[in-house]
Amino acid sequence: MAKVDLKKPIVDEIAASIKDAQSVVLVDYRGLTVAQDTQLRKNLREAGIVYKVYKNTYMNFAFKDTPFEGLSQYLEGPSAVAISNDDATAPARVLSEFAKTADKLEIKAGVVEGTMYDAKGMAVIASIPSRETLISKLLGSLQSPVTNFARVMNQLAEKGGAGAAAVEAAPAE
Repeated sequence: MAKVDLKKPIVDEIAASIKDAQSVVLVDYRGLTVAQDTQLRKNLREAGIVYKVYKNTYMNFAFKDTPFEGLSQYLEGPSAVAISNDDATAPARVLSEFAKTADKLEIKAGVVEGTMYDAKGMAVIASIPSRETLISKLLGSLQSPVTNFARVMNQLAEKGGAGAAAVEAAPAE
């Protein structure tokens, strides 16, 4: 069996993983202890993120002619890839949070929803809250005026009702 035949299934596996990906992040994991790597993998798995270590040449072939092709320039040294199909900011967020405790972990670059970002750009992406958090904040801000209105109406009802307040405010004829 030729070497190419051995590599093709791995390249196909990477290509299938990134096919519908919302985001792909490359990291340099050099210097992580086994315990740190195990914890990192656990954190990523819990967030629904696929994290794998592949040879750079395999990733280079898989990224070719895809929106992730720009990542090829960052494939130097040991590289691992974090892939998310659901939450576009999750890999950057989880990796950045973990890097605070494990300073050896370094985010090289990433592609989020088709846009290429370097390490600094990924740091900005990591600061974006999750979709669920953003939705809950939006709903909270939409609900706030309604809650305040209900509170005012309740206070009016306790004082004698809106009708009594309207009668007092109306000019006498």
